[in-house]
Amino acid sequence: MELRNLRHFVTLAEERSFTRAAARELIVQSGLSSSIRTLEKDVGALLFVRGTRPVRLTAAGEALVAEARRTLDAAAAARQVVQDVQGVLSGRFRIGTIHSIGHTLPFDSWLAEFALAHQGVEIVVRQEAALRMVEMVSNGELDCALLPADRDLGLAVLPLVSEPIVLACAPDHPLAGQRTVRLAQLDGERFVETPVGWAIRALLDEKFRAAKLTRRIAVEVNDWATVLDLTGAGVGVALIPQGLDFTRHPRRPELRLIPVADLHLERRLDLVFPAGTAASPATRRFVELLERHCPAAPSG
Repeated sequence: MELRNLRHFVTLAEERSFTRAAARELIVQSGLSSSIRTLEKDVGALLFVRGTRPVRLTAAGEALVAEARRTLDAAAAARQVVQDVQGVLSGRFRIGTIHSIGHTLPFDSWLAEFALAHQGVEIVVRQEAALRMVEMVSNGELDCALLPADRDLGLAVLPLVSEPIVLACAPDHPLAGQRTVRLAQLDGERFVETPVGWAIRALLDEKFRAAKLTRRIAVEVNDWATVLDLTGAGVGVALIPQGLDFTRHPRRPELRLIPVADLHLERRLDLVFPAGTAASPATRRFVELLERHCPAAPSG
């Protein structure tokens, strides 16, 4: 059983597409198919259901994924032990981020600093919903992720920043003239919302449910720029992180941002990663970099 075949198997399991998996591995699709067939011959079982789109794992394939990742991680760790003797970091570093991180944290600058300091590392950045990325870090698909970690995840958490969540509405909305609002005043309002699976959506759904209040989701979109555009156009109100930079879009309608007086809401951004020795060498170096930039935020 060759590591190359295991890597191709894991890539196809993650991408669920021969085209995307082959492109990610920089090989032709026929080469990927041949590699998968070789692995299936080695393990004595079919790993993927033929003819399905997206590509679907068999029961044997599902059982192999976690062990294959552990084997690849162990091989990478073995290579890194040798590289450590020479003071060189190598391998693949897979980091996840939420879509709206740029307005809150200088992620691009941190990533550039890390990439320039460790040029032997192949960096892969994924943008997914926060709850999905927690799952990906837990099962080894990602080495770490920058996301709002507002619950016991069973992972190490490095707190980075938090910002209040405020009400956004159009200037002609009945609430626009108020200095603060109470959560009960939003009962029955039409909302422009982010998708289920985003951490901020889960937080807001929980708060409204606990208060026995309802809200009507007028539009659900997966980027903050559109949330702001639709809110400014009067489609509905939105509860948004206060620091969202809507000033860079001069044609965007003006918004009113109003604190919610009777409920403290905030969106945190943290780095989550496997605890202890389960964290990859690249992850540990990235944590060290963030701790230098955010010295008041110890990991836990």
